[in-house]
Amino acid sequence: MQRATILFTVLLICFHGFLTSYEYKYILPIQYKWVVQKGGTLKVDGSTNINKFSCKISDYSKPDTILVFKNENTKELLLPMMGNLAIEIKQFNCGNAVMTADLRKTLKSKEYPYLTINFLTLSKLPEIGKLVNDINGWVEIELAGVKKRFMINYTFSSSNALAFHLKGTQFINFSDFNLTPPRKLGGMIRANQRLDVEFQLDVVTIH
Repeated sequence: MQRATILFTVLLICFHGFLTSYEYKYILPIQYKWVVQKGGTLKVDGSTNINKFSCKISDYSKPDTILVFKNENTKELLLPMMGNLAIEIKQFNCGNAVMTADLRKTLKSKEYPYLTINFLTLSKLPEIGKLVNDINGWVEIELAGVKKRFMINYTFSSSNALAFHLKGTQFINFSDFNLTPPRKLGGMIRANQRLDVEFQLDVVTIH
């Protein structure tokens, strides 16, 4: 009897691990598969005590895939998602060599070369035939070895049912990731905590 109980426990643990490793992909039906096209952008706007600055990656070219899941038998408020954007911090260009180097150093690009956006949930699916959809959803941003969850505001714009332009916006703080804003000239020039993040992607739906 004891041996049977131990065997059952082991099988239960293995089954749980199986579900965790396969996550939603084999539990819920895939509603949409979105393939990110080349040419996406990521922009970070910030400010100092004397001026503003903007740093940008103008050609995100990694062909990522984002999955959105929906169980027709339930009325869940949030739709699970799977997929991420892994963005090389060294690709940021602030339009000024010194500022670009300062940002990369502040974000610890040598130790943590990627800023990763993991898509977690979506509040609803974009309506087919509607030119503009305003939707929100949760993401997990990993930066400088720290992970933090944020609610992202999305705008889906489309002229057909298979392709659309996706814009996501959210502000973050250096302190969210245990980072200290850069300072220059003995602290006379100080970057503020807030950074406004915006990414834009062209996406094609694959059925």
